[in-house]
Amino acid sequence: MNTDKADVKPESTPTLQEIANLLKKDSKLNLYVVGHTDMTGGFDHNMDLSRRRSAAVVKELTTKFGINSSRLTSDGVGPLAPVATNETDDGRKLNRRVELVAK
Repeated sequence: MNTDKADVKPESTPTLQEIANLLKKDSKLNLYVVGHTDMTGGFDHNMDLSRRRSAAVVKELTTKFGINSSRLTSDGVGPLAPVATNETDDGRKLNRRVELVAK
């Protein structure tokens, strides 16, 4: 994801296809779709942005790949769970992501 954007990048299509294939193969698998941000901007803005990011991934999986929305729970944690430093561009880039967690 790009800075301050909730758009799914076209290069994410192969990954989304793999996720959809996994969900179609395992009908009992349900996922939390969790959005993340870097620490650029205010806290409330980042929380909203992370939720929009997760919702964008859910929308892609349901509309383009036919996954039932009842199997996906969308939410965001903003900047609260970084995987890298927010002190560098490379670190911030890694923190702008969406993760999937099995329910």
